[in-house]
Amino acid sequence: MEEILKAIQEKDCKKVASLLYYKVDELSEEDLREILEKAEKLALECKDFELYKLVVYYYLEFFEIDKVTEFEKIAERENTFEAKYHLADLYFLIGNLEKSLDLYRQLLEEETEKGNRENIAKVYYSMALIHEELMEYDRALELMEKAEEILEELGREEDVLHIRIYKAYITFENGDIPKAKAELASVLPKVLDKPQLKAQVHLVFEEIFEEQDNYEAALQECLYAMIEAKEGEYFDIAFDALIDVIWQLMIEDEFEIIYNNIDMFANAIPELKDFFEGVKAIALFKDGKVGREEVSEAVLKVKDRRLLDLLEFLGEAEL
Repeated sequence: MEEILKAIQEKDCKKVASLLYYKVDELSEEDLREILEKAEKLALECKDFELYKLVVYYYLEFFEIDKVTEFEKIAERENTFEAKYHLADLYFLIGNLEKSLDLYRQLLEEETEKGNRENIAKVYYSMALIHEELMEYDRALELMEKAEEILEELGREEDVLHIRIYKAYITFENGDIPKAKAELASVLPKVLDKPQLKAQVHLVFEEIFEEQDNYEAALQECLYAMIEAKEGEYFDIAFDALIDVIWQLMIEDEFEIIYNNIDMFANAIPELKDFFEGVKAIALFKDGKVGREEVSEAVLKVKDRRLLDLLEFLGEAEL
């Protein structure tokens, strides 16, 4: 809460948007409402439509307050790429995929006429995400390749690598696991000094191994991703992926895999050691190895409310 308010006071819209995106689930209803009110004023003052998009989305998502029409009026009045681009993304976020695609097509036509290749690449990429959501994987890959080609010509190496990783993920979703793994392997040597991109590679491998019920390998990929993403935006994504794997193991009664592997997370990420020891205690209890008292003792060491909620969630896992 305080970190977000400080960023608002400093008028750092990019930081506010990032913090809001990653911390929104940790905020109370009252705190979130206060932050959204302040962030909305800041976004409109600075004409930061990425932040404004998040504010409008969270108003609708958490409070059922519809400010989409207001955004539409602003985008029409501003008539800029940024305003319309983020409005199109807002349509995507709220599930209005056709409206999102229509606006992206309009933007594509406008930016092609202007010759703004960077914006054209952004639109192709965003359209690909919609087709992926619609499970039109071949079309999604086609659009990703268009974006990749432009970004390569512009010398945007990291963006190109990100797209190649995402293409591998879509290839996996499309059912071609061998090709997806081969594509990831071709990217891996190029991201050894780029931890956030390397984390993305490990997260795709995690999805692949989880799909194949190779949970020990999936857990290891989660660990690699969390270590690489430490201090970065993908840490929370990697952590959520880990919770998904643990949940799956819990409902499949594979408790031994959990308690035999969780210590590596506690050792690698000591600031979450108490949480991981709580997870281990729950798995041991469910497997009949320890009593309820040991579980309570481990869980009481965890002070963070969100982590306590996760332990409660994992403890209730059942078939």
